[in-house]
Amino acid sequence: MIRKQDRRLRVGVLGCGPIAQFAHLESCVKARNADLYAICDTAPDLLARMAATYEPEKIYGDYDEMLADPQLEAVIVATSDAYHVPMSMKALEAGKHVLCEKPIGVSVEEGEMLATAVRRSGKVLQVGHMKRFDPALEAARDFVRDEIGEILALKAWYCDSTHRYTNTDAVQPLPVTSRLARKPGGNPKADLRQYFMLAHGSHLVDTARFLCGEIVAVRARLNERFGAYCWFVETEFANGALGHLDLTVAVRMDWHEGFQLYGENGSVIAKTFNPWYFRASEVDIFHEKDATSRRPLGADGHFFRRQLEGLADTVLDGALLRGADVEDGLASIRAMVAIARSVESGERVETASVTGAV
Repeated sequence: MIRKQDRRLRVGVLGCGPIAQFAHLESCVKARNADLYAICDTAPDLLARMAATYEPEKIYGDYDEMLADPQLEAVIVATSDAYHVPMSMKALEAGKHVLCEKPIGVSVEEGEMLATAVRRSGKVLQVGHMKRFDPALEAARDFVRDEIGEILALKAWYCDSTHRYTNTDAVQPLPVTSRLARKPGGNPKADLRQYFMLAHGSHLVDTARFLCGEIVAVRARLNERFGAYCWFVETEFANGALGHLDLTVAVRMDWHEGFQLYGENGSVIAKTFNPWYFRASEVDIFHEKDATSRRPLGADGHFFRRQLEGLADTVLDGALLRGADVEDGLASIRAMVAIARSVESGERVETASVTGAV
């Protein structure tokens, strides 16, 4: 059992839908340095069910009322993508810290607006790129940062599977739903290119940036066949490394995610699992100096809880933010928009030059 610290961050969760039920509510309950202080949802039946299950101190049907609570210190924005920026900005304006689900927005302009609001507020905003808290990927990042020397190339892939729901339905509880749940206007899945890029491509892009740094340009191709979408993306990093990113939805095989990274003093090979297994990646780190490999166990695979603890460490103790900040979130949007523009034009696109939506 995780032992709770004496001083804990008082967190409110906005939204009681599937991502909150599968990840954030439990994370607040389990976190060593945070508590589930409040939950908020406009659907009263869903709110009542989650309140009975997780027993927060406060429940709210109105977001403004929750933000007005002086005891509330931080908000997890666990809503549809369209609400990420406006709900995060409201929290910042109310003097609350924020953990916002990824992606932080759907356009460059939205991301820039939120980045300005973060700087103005003086509060901490962390983006929910929970893969940065996979302990095995953290070990890989540490090796790349401290020992590998110059990076030659990265090959990374994120391939959702036709069998994903068969697998996850066996291990996940059925989500509690409500006909009264608030939904954004329009259908987010009407444009599958955009939907898959925001839902899955944001993870792939952030993992690449986590390991290799800033992406400065891309050249991308998209193939659509038999209901599957496959992006191949040539990637240029600011440090001179080359990259190849493969985003495919959905492969006719098991979940297929990982990377190979080649550097001056070694290499890394990683296999990453479906996140709902709460299992750390299998990472082989090869050291050229003595021709040996090591594989970190990464026993603690609850990435969602660990990312909340990282935010609380920063807020309560002044620790360096370990997760993705708003600038990382904005950089991910820029990279995804650049991929979309490159698919349209067939040309190389620099990330700094793009505007508009994914």
